[in-house]
Amino acid sequence: MKGTRAIIEVLKSEGVNLAFGYPGGQIIPLFDEFHDEPDVRLVLPRHEQGGAHAAEGYARVTGKVGVVIATSGPGATNLVTGIADAHMDSTPLVAITGQVNSGLIGNDAFQEVDVVGITRSISKHNYLVKKPADLPVMLKSAFHIARSGRPGPVVVDIPSDIQRGDIAVPIPESVHIPGYQPTYAGNPRQIERIARMINASERPVFYVGGGIISSEASEPLREAARKANIPVATTLMGLGCFPFDDPLYLGMLGMHGTAYANLAVTGCDLLIAVGARFDDRITGKIAAFAPRAKVIQVDIDPTSVSKNVRVDLPVIGSADNILLNLLPKLERRDRGEWFAAIAGWKGEFPLATPEYGNAPAPQRILRELHRLARGRDPVLVTDVGQHQMWSALYWNHERPRRWVSSGGLGTMGFGLPAAIGAQLGLPESLVFCVTGDGGIQMNIQELATISRLDLPVKIILMNNGYLGMVRQWQEMFWNRRYSHTDLSDNPDFVRIAEAYGVKAFALDSGDRVGAVLAAAIDHPGPALVDARIEREANVYPMVPAGEPLDNIILER
Repeated sequence: MKGTRAIIEVLKSEGVNLAFGYPGGQIIPLFDEFHDEPDVRLVLPRHEQGGAHAAEGYARVTGKVGVVIATSGPGATNLVTGIADAHMDSTPLVAITGQVNSGLIGNDAFQEVDVVGITRSISKHNYLVKKPADLPVMLKSAFHIARSGRPGPVVVDIPSDIQRGDIAVPIPESVHIPGYQPTYAGNPRQIERIARMINASERPVFYVGGGIISSEASEPLREAARKANIPVATTLMGLGCFPFDDPLYLGMLGMHGTAYANLAVTGCDLLIAVGARFDDRITGKIAAFAPRAKVIQVDIDPTSVSKNVRVDLPVIGSADNILLNLLPKLERRDRGEWFAAIAGWKGEFPLATPEYGNAPAPQRILRELHRLARGRDPVLVTDVGQHQMWSALYWNHERPRRWVSSGGLGTMGFGLPAAIGAQLGLPESLVFCVTGDGGIQMNIQELATISRLDLPVKIILMNNGYLGMVRQWQEMFWNRRYSHTDLSDNPDFVRIAEAYGVKAFALDSGDRVGAVLAAAIDHPGPALVDARIEREANVYPMVPAGEPLDNIILER
């Protein structure tokens, strides 16, 4: 078969029925193969970066490997931000790029770049296919690496002559990579030690991240927390793995975490980290992080263990495996004094819902949005900025894989295309994209993709005429010197949406929040709500960068 047919056959063998791709000179052979392909749908974004984020959104809600395809040169470099984003957030992704003919590599040919060199530090692995016979096993290996162990992006760079060449080897059913054997089962003696430490503790806290969701460990986590009576705090990436209305739930911790989550971590005597990597937005000042606690870290990635915080008991393995084996060993403890302290913090420092005169409050928008969406399997996708933190705090996260946001890289422009992937991955769900007036303009061209596909994504645009999060930092730490964060000359987003064929609503009054959101939700196709929020609304709570978690700013 031709190389291009081999690519399609590998995709089909991996269960891929949807991919995102933007054509160009060195990937035309593969796009030609897609022209009459009935089993794998290829969706055209309006920018390669948009395609990469859409593949991420699809992967995040389905648990499958997302696939994005681009041509050589600028097509490949436009994927770089999406690949880096997937790498930081452990999202399984296979990026297929065209490359110039094999004989031209290294000669600065038209639209040639060193894709392998560029993506080496931002991908889990990458390949340059040099022989037609290598293509099936390399592409098959890419899927295996992307989804196994700690998930991540893999890049496969395929010269156009390899795509057109004849391949005389079969498509392998599976691959075995001797130097790559992730550890899934935790050491039994270490699991026994976890149980003994938990059973002996007075003030334990589960600190859990995206690894819980990647390993489908949400249910074992809930069982373990309830059996042993342990409160649970999540990272931004872990939202949804523990139900918001469970009495054990503390909410998100870290820089913009709830005060009671941060105080509980500061005061605990045992911190059980599962699928979380102690990044700086969580720990604040490392020397003051959980200062009186023994620390257990469970992670499938050995390189993440003890990297930022000293760990007393490291356990390598998958979260689901370790939690399931831990469950029978856990004992029920009352821990009355500990829960009394937590109840006191919750009562003293609740999440406030401020009012801003007649302007619609972003916190109220999110509360109302969730109320209207309950029972319709809502998915919340966000861009990056203040609206992202409000969404993390004020949306009631009920289940895993229904929250999609850019965590580690903090990529503005992520939200709109990721919502496309989420809606295509869960066509029966009600998908919201909460974005800002800065972020939406990074990939606003994807309104055309939404319109063409008639995807019923509901876009809630928190429009404050600023790059809001940077402005908040300038207000708090830079003497209100608002250098280059003013977006008061924004275009009319209602008219822009309508020009793309998207129904749009203006929301400029607090007393119209419910009616406007309901109208957007009830509209059968895509819709955008331009919410004119208070220009200098801030996100609270906030722990200043590098400060201890209990140094919490609660209000302006």
